[in-house]
Amino acid sequence: LMIKSPDYVKRFNSAKARFLKGSLNSFFKGEFPKLIGPILRTKLIDELVKVIEKILPLKDHLKPGQIVWNVVSISTRADCPNPRFVPVTLTIIDEEDIARLTKGIPMSEIMKQAIVRIIQEAYRQGGLLSMRDIGLLTWRYGTAISQYRKKYEKEHDVTLPHTGSLQDMGSCISHKSMIIRKIEVDKKDPYTVAKETNHSMLAVDRYIKDFNRVRLCHQDGKDDNFISLATGLNKYVVNEYIKILEICQNNA
Repeated sequence: LMIKSPDYVKRFNSAKARFLKGSLNSFFKGEFPKLIGPILRTKLIDELVKVIEKILPLKDHLKPGQIVWNVVSISTRADCPNPRFVPVTLTIIDEEDIARLTKGIPMSEIMKQAIVRIIQEAYRQGGLLSMRDIGLLTWRYGTAISQYRKKYEKEHDVTLPHTGSLQDMGSCISHKSMIIRKIEVDKKDPYTVAKETNHSMLAVDRYIKDFNRVRLCHQDGKDDNFISLATGLNKYVVNEYIKILEICQNNA
C-alpha cells in the first residue's frame, strides 16, 4: 500500500533543485545514476559547495536588493525527467521602488511592478520563473502572485513569459485565449501576435491548429468527450478552447 505524499510535499519538494546543492544533486543523479550512491553523493556535493563558495563570492556580483535564483531554462520543462536550470539575477527591490513608496504609491502596485520586472529579467537571461518561484522569494502563495500577474496582463493586454504561459504548465490558460482573440477577433497576423505575447511561431501555430480542430467538432455538435478522443487533447484543454470559442463569437 503506497502512502500518498501530502500536497505540500508535491508542491514544494522540487523547489530544492533551485538551490546549489539541489542543482548538483540533480546533475549527478541524471549524469551518473549508477556511479555514485545517495550518501556519497551528498558528501561530495557538500565539499563542492564549500569550494564554489570560496572562489565565487556572489556578493561581489550583485547589487543591493538583488538575488541569484535557479530557474527553469527556456529550452526545457520543469516536469521533464531531467530539467535544466539556469542561474539568473533578479532585482527584488531597487531605489526606484523606494522612491515610489516615498511618493505614497501603494505597496500592492509596487509589488505588481516588481513581479513583472523579475519575470522579464529571468526571461532575458534565458529562464522562466514560475508563480511558485516568485511566491517562495516573497513569502506568498503562488495563487496570490498569479492574481498580481493576471491583473497586469489584463491592464496592458500582454502575456508575461513564465512557465504557465510558455510551457502550458499549471492552470494557466489566459495566454491561449489572448492569442486566439488577437487572431480571430482583432484580425492580427500570427507573427505579430507571437511577438506581442512572447511566444514562438511554433506555439502560436499549434494553438491555432488545436483551436480550429475543436471549433470544427464543436460546431458539428460533438461533446467534449468525443472532441477529446478525436483531437487527442486533454478534456480540460478542450473545454478551455470551447470557452475561447464562445468568447470569440460574442466579440465577433
